[in-house]
Amino acid sequence: MSGKETEDALGRAEELLERLRATREELERLAAAENAEAAIDVLGELAELAKEVESELAKARARAEAPPA
Repeated sequence: MSGKETEDALGRAEELLERLRATREELERLAAAENAEAAIDVLGELAELAKEVESELAKARARAEAPPA
């Protein structure tokens, strides 16, 4: 795979990490407000974002390690 594809995957991972940070901050706000129901929803969203980040990083790693075409 090309360096461009690797960079694209890393860029998507960075975007997802930023969403992860923002969602974590929302979770902290909800926890401080003792809004347990909403916090549980946000925890689910955090889990999904973490999976997406992991997937993008795995793609980037595979592309970086792939032999040149």
